[in-house]
Order: sequence, then structure tokens, then C-alpha cells
Amino acid sequence: MIEVKHLTKRYGEHLAVDDLSFTIEDGQIYGFLGPNGAGKSTTMNIMTGCLAATSGDVTIDGLDIFEDAAQAKRLIGYLPEQPPLYPDRTPREYLRFVAEAKRVPPSEIRGQIDRVLDITQTAGVADRLIKNLSKGYRQRVGIAQALLGSPRVIILDEPTVGLDPKQIVEIRDLIKDLGREHTVILSSHILSEVQAICTTILIISEGRLVACDTAENLEKLFAGSVSVELDVDADEEEAGRIVSSLPAVSKSEISKRPDGGSHLRLEAGSEYSDSVCRELSLAFAGSGHAVLQMTTSKASLEDIFIELTGSEKEADKT
Repeated sequence: MIEVKHLTKRYGEHLAVDDLSFTIEDGQIYGFLGPNGAGKSTTMNIMTGCLAATSGDVTIDGLDIFEDAAQAKRLIGYLPEQPPLYPDRTPREYLRFVAEAKRVPPSEIRGQIDRVLDITQTAGVADRLIKNLSKGYRQRVGIAQALLGSPRVIILDEPTVGLDPKQIVEIRDLIKDLGREHTVILSSHILSEVQAICTTILIISEGRLVACDTAENLEKLFAGSVSVELDVDADEEEAGRIVSSLPAVSKSEISKRPDGGSHLRLEAGSEYSDSVCRELSLAFAGSGHAVLQMTTSKASLEDIFIELTGSEKEADKT
């Protein structure tokens, strides 16, 4: 559906987007994830034709966003981080203006406005001034304008920024609903948001794509070792003897507990992630000792994000 090839954007000496390439397929919700200043907004502005690239190509259903701009833009609905609203108009008035700007046929405008008001659940506030609406409703009106013209792709830049927890959940549910009929791309630096909504995650750092996969596959790919902590009623020497006999255990630290038992911190290869707990339990039980407590942990999406991008930056967004 969308092909981004060798996209580059420079602002003077600053390289905001660095030879970026990826493909967006139909019928999925994509999360564009990265620290502030990673180049997410710059990339989205180029993909929607709002900003020229220094070099590279973007095609929407085979149409070049720069050379076939008018046709390509009809396939895209875009919500910038700051929704382009007119506070002294009502949502209905504003949506009519947007529909006319998008060249929706006059005979279809009323029906399209009613449809997007219904989808975004804003019909009840359609005749109130936008400046009197809550942040959540203003965001919904912004999404409604992106839906006018029935675009195949909806691009949302930080759609939940500045919302309270209840509004965030409502907007997330709305985005999931949109994903049933549209290809959706949303940018965020909030890990939980992307993981909750998106089927595919693209991680960008310093203008470069560093990963593209499902959250589950990324966690498997970067899982590495599995960490296990357990308390047993065996002393340190006996506990060491037992774990040393297990091929699943690649590393171990053993300390004495006040009750005479042992606390163990172990690592096992990712290939043993589903079996190491069972092997440990059977090994200690077979030697006549009880496992009092056991916990495991694997690489989370947060761990992967930090590994691929470094700690989040406080730089301004590009």
C-alpha cells in the first residue's frame, strides 16, 4: 500500500531522517515508535505530502506523493499532533469546510459528515463551538476530519497526547475500530500505547529504522536469556550442585538465606524459556528439597526499545 524508499530529510546540518525504507501493507495498524526527536513527525509529514524530502521516494498505492500529489493525498487522512481545528466554528461547520477543501462531491458532503460524526461519536456535540469542547472531543473532531473523503490510510501523529486516562482509553478503542476498515499508522513514544493498539511496530532512532515486526516477535527476537530467581530449602553447596547438573542453566549466583536455605539468581538460554522452571522444580524435588518461590522474566518491549534506541531523549521533536 505504502512504499517508503531511501527517505532522507536534512535541516541544514541536522539529519532528521536518514535513508529510511519500509513498507506498509493493507489492513493493519502500524505503530511508529521512537524517542522524542527520532524523526517520527518529520517522516509522517513527508508521507502525507506536507513536507518535501531531501531525497527518496514515497508511493501510495503506486502513486508518487510528490509527483502525483493530488491523487495520492486523496488516499490519506491525516491528523497532525496539533489538530487543525477552527475554535470559533462548530464541528459540523468545520467538517463541511474540510469536505469542500477535500473536494468531496456536494451531493455526498452531508452524508459523509453524518457518517464521520457517528464513527467518532461526536454527533452529540456537532453544533457546539469547538473551543467549548473538551480535549478528548476536539481530538475526535480531528479524527473525523481525517476520515472525510473515505481515505484508505489514516495517519495519526501522537493521537493521545495531552489526554486524561479515560480519554486515552476511548481514543485507543476508536483507533482499533478504525483499523477494521482502514490501514492505520500512528506515531507515539508511549510503549504501552503502541503495544495495546498496533499489529506491527516500527521502531525509529535518530532517523533510521531499527526494527519492524509484531511486539510478540520482537520480544522473541531480543529475548536472549531468561532470568530466574528462586528460593529453596537447600544450603548453598547443595543448591550449587543441583543447578550445575542442568544444561538449561548458563549462569548462576547463589546466596545464603537467613533460614539456612538459598536464594538463586539464574540465567537460561531462550531455547529453555518454556522448560527451565519445570527442570528446576523436578531437580530440587528429586534431591529432596522444596522450591519455596520462583519468578521468571524475559525481555519486554521496553527493554527492546531501550536496547535499540538508547534511553529516551529529551530533545525537541523534529
